[in-house]
Amino acid sequence: MLIFKDKISVIMPAHNEGSHIFDNIKETHDVFKKTKRDFEIILVDDGSSDNTYSEAMRATEIFNNLKVVKHNKNNGKGNALKDGFNYVTGEYVVFLDSDLDLHPHQLHRLFSIMRNEQAEVITGSKYHPDSKLNYPPHRKLISKIYAFTLKILFSLPIRDTQTGIKIFKHEVLKRVFPRVLCKRYVFDVELLANANRLGYKIAESPIVLDYRRRVKWGRIRLFDLYKAGLDTLAIFYRMHILRYYDDPEEKNSEQIHKDCKAIKQ
Repeated sequence: MLIFKDKISVIMPAHNEGSHIFDNIKETHDVFKKTKRDFEIILVDDGSSDNTYSEAMRATEIFNNLKVVKHNKNNGKGNALKDGFNYVTGEYVVFLDSDLDLHPHQLHRLFSIMRNEQAEVITGSKYHPDSKLNYPPHRKLISKIYAFTLKILFSLPIRDTQTGIKIFKHEVLKRVFPRVLCKRYVFDVELLANANRLGYKIAESPIVLDYRRRVKWGRIRLFDLYKAGLDTLAIFYRMHILRYYDDPEEKNSEQIHKDCKAIKQ
């Protein structure tokens, strides 16, 4: 059973997951129902071109605590999570990838560590010594290189920012989300770097990762890696040079985007 009594909100971003989204929603719902805690699931269809939305809506006929949000255009996972937060009513907010490569039954361990560490944020980590991974070798290499880069740039107290299972106290996201500009590639980095900078305690948990995708390179393309690198540098520039995140309301967002574009050229 989950050890927190407050309501839990689960945000599941989805893009072209129609073949299994109904079953994955049901599986997630079943896990939380067993906890006897108050919870809700918010499924954000981020511009899918398949039947993701219709299958998710079919699930609402069974689960009355499921909300489905539809985007007509694909704007990225980060944007989907930010939009999903607008519908959250819980004190704890879970980010869970809708493909269930990371099964929701692991959340019990995350909540337990979150309590024991008295953390406001906890993220699953592929680099935890107790993690069990079924993960392609090329993805491991890319992930390790990127993790090393982030350690140098941001001195984060965790080793893995990209794993798609995280828990936040509501107050953290309410304060940090307005500062986040990235919508796609490095959304998690910007979110966690700002939470750390604002003094929130971040912990990490071991995970069991069952990588289900069969595409040779998963969803990572060379262009994605290029964009991720540029966006990561842009976050560093905003945080340590412009100091944009220190006082976001006093900065002009349009000017920030121009400055970031300039360093990319």
